[in-house]
Amino acid sequence: MARRPLPRILSNGSAQIARSRELARTAADSATDVLQPLITVARGLRHLAGAAQRKWAETPKDRRGPLLFLVASVILVVALVSYGPLLAAIALMAAAAWYGRDRTPPAPTGPDEAQVQRLQSLYEALVPYFSVAEDPAPLFAHGGDWEKAFPAHEFDEDGRVSRLLVRYPAYFRDGEAICRARIEQLLQAKSGRGREYHFAWEQEGNELTVTVLPPLPTDIAAQRFVTAPGETVLGFTDPADVQRTLPLGFGEARRDVPPVVWRTGARSTEPHLLAAGEPGSGLSTLVRSIALQALQYGDVVIVDGGGTGEYACLTGRDGVLAVESGLAGALASLEWAAHETERRLLSANHARQAGHPAPEDTKNPLWILLDRPGTLGHLAAADGHRDPQDLLEVPLRHGRAAGVTVVVAEQFDGLDTLGEAVLQHTRARVVLGSATGPQLEAVLGAPPHTTPPQNVPPGRGYARLGAGPVLRLQVPATPDPYDDATSETQRRAVLDLLPVRTAPADPEPVPAAAEPAAAEG
Repeated sequence: MARRPLPRILSNGSAQIARSRELARTAADSATDVLQPLITVARGLRHLAGAAQRKWAETPKDRRGPLLFLVASVILVVALVSYGPLLAAIALMAAAAWYGRDRTPPAPTGPDEAQVQRLQSLYEALVPYFSVAEDPAPLFAHGGDWEKAFPAHEFDEDGRVSRLLVRYPAYFRDGEAICRARIEQLLQAKSGRGREYHFAWEQEGNELTVTVLPPLPTDIAAQRFVTAPGETVLGFTDPADVQRTLPLGFGEARRDVPPVVWRTGARSTEPHLLAAGEPGSGLSTLVRSIALQALQYGDVVIVDGGGTGEYACLTGRDGVLAVESGLAGALASLEWAAHETERRLLSANHARQAGHPAPEDTKNPLWILLDRPGTLGHLAAADGHRDPQDLLEVPLRHGRAAGVTVVVAEQFDGLDTLGEAVLQHTRARVVLGSATGPQLEAVLGAPPHTTPPQNVPPGRGYARLGAGPVLRLQVPATPDPYDDATSETQRRAVLDLLPVRTAPADPEPVPAAAEPAAAEG
């Protein structure tokens, strides 16, 4: 039996419904425009009736009789006068129209006097940079019109510029970083210091958009993030820079926050990471956060070159193969990691040649986390041992195919001690804390399009994954739970994420508040 085509109402019903809704909306708008006078008069009559009712309620009972007599007398006189009822109806409709009018004050259509003065000051400050003597019709000139140069502008509650669109002449050298930096520095100084600005240069249209960025949230504690295997949350950034959000808990409340997700594994183009910063900028916090996320799916080897005991809470935990702070232990652990990388490569290669899937013992991710390897390099050179960084060459070169990920964290004063293999293969970069423009560009490979904040909280910085854009970054608070300065809320958040302890840890000084929690883990 031949199939019958579907009725048209079923095949294109959604389009007809959309057109019907549009026609109904248009008819409603037209009816509202036509009936607007009647709506105004009806609103006024309602207001007059309400006023009469309130007047009657406020009148004492002993005066209501004379008031009724007065009203009846007025109505009688109006009825007896020629054209009285008509004139009374006209007066009533006029009063109703007057009381029923829209009394909402009109929104301001332009900047006020103080805002105009700010815009004019910005315009005059940009004149030396956006004008030349040979221009017959300059867009920027002393005493000129700022409205043509600033077609769009917004202000915050304090009256300061929050967003500004600047049009500049085509002969301005917007392709040179030095020229752009001068304009950005000037706009930042004139628009108000102490805020972070984002500068978007559209060189094709000769336009510059200046936007004031809100501060990144610093109250995000360590927690389980909704991510897939092979995804690591480095921190959180601006909503406009990423197309993804994660649901996070803030005490009893929950909200969605845009993350900076670093993808590792066989298909990753940035399989290894390098983090740099000043002392106290949050490098250890970042490494701890990565370690807690890596332990969900793999094993971790931690080398603490600083020897400060920042990772003592991970000692003996399930999945933590080693936590080394001495030179001998670090060399042994890194040598084992290099051999393990080679073993995984050989096992996977033999399985592929035989037509079999990769062995299960090669699929478990292995993470090598090094904090301040430059310090260990100095110790190795003084004792005549091999530099621990030399043992990273095999995991860095072949780690992606073997499921091995390397994370290196080093302070700015130790970046010159990093080997060529580390600098070449760590294509995911993070900079935390206060840093100058040259330092940011040296580590990230490109300058950020935002100005640095005035007060840099711990864990605040920038991130760049491969050849992608430079993103603002705020690392989730992951402090050392054994530190006395750690709050109880953050200590509990970290201890809840730690795996169970499978091996006895070395006796270390632990705060009294943390001992029971550590024993429970």
